[in-house]
Amino acid sequence: MATFQKFALHVPSLEELAGVLQKGLKENFADAQVSVVDCPDLTQEPFNFPAKGMCGKPRITEVGGVPYLVPLAQTDKVYDLNTVAKDIELPGAFFLGAGAVSSRAVGVNAEFIPIALTKNEKQPAVNGSYLARINPADKRCLLEKYSSKYSDYEFGLMANLYASEGQPGKVLEVKANGRTGELNFVSCIRRTLEKHYGEKTVGMGGTFIIQKGKAKIHIMPAEFSTCPLNTDEDLNNWLNFFEMKAPLICQPVFVSRDPGCDLRLEHTHCFSHHGEGGHYHTDTTPDVVQYLAYLAPAELLFRIDRPKETHNVGRE
Repeated sequence: MATFQKFALHVPSLEELAGVLQKGLKENFADAQVSVVDCPDLTQEPFNFPAKGMCGKPRITEVGGVPYLVPLAQTDKVYDLNTVAKDIELPGAFFLGAGAVSSRAVGVNAEFIPIALTKNEKQPAVNGSYLARINPADKRCLLEKYSSKYSDYEFGLMANLYASEGQPGKVLEVKANGRTGELNFVSCIRRTLEKHYGEKTVGMGGTFIIQKGKAKIHIMPAEFSTCPLNTDEDLNNWLNFFEMKAPLICQPVFVSRDPGCDLRLEHTHCFSHHGEGGHYHTDTTPDVVQYLAYLAPAELLFRIDRPKETHNVGRE
């Protein structure tokens, strides 16, 4: 029986969050502006998502975890977004986030970029997800629409997901240009929340665009490691790192602190319309980088199939 935890998050007002984040971002970026706006229509360019917004019963979940990938992959760990939607008490949920594909479904290991509207009594499921894998021909990124012979909603090993009813509504618009500090965009926001809210756990998700510049992105190899990956150095030597160009459309999920659920504190995957995508680490052109984000705080946190044996390797 998979483990299951449910936790009520601290939910500050959007106006309060705007003030807190703008102050924190200005310590790490040359210019930062945070405001409360109507969520843009996410079915339009450059997003082309299957839902108009990211509002309505917002919640986040971590399914599985890095310990199912390293030191050695447990490929029997397979999940389905439609099932997860029911588990988090939101059938028909619209998911954004980051995870790993089901290797049995895809045939290889790859990065999963979930962008999916799940099914319920009122709507069919709509899959807008991507996967980023290593192209055997040139060892570069191969970005594809996600589909499989089993289920287009199947994934494996782990995922960090932001879920909502996919409705229009008020969100935070975050603009940050010219990185002056060491923290990446997501880490700066997350640590700002951690510093301000302390023991209160705030969780957020949504989407952001790297509008200008380039970013450091990794893609897992197509084949799982047969040698145990016991340290971050082992893992980084196994991963494939690339510098990818803007515009990149990224889906972050993060919490200010772990309330005792063995969480990955932040996890962001991205895709593009020029064939690049994967796991976001940071921008590599701090002087010119421009970020535009639409984010919302989650009300609930769900922890599904928490690994019994855990470690801190590969949590970045």
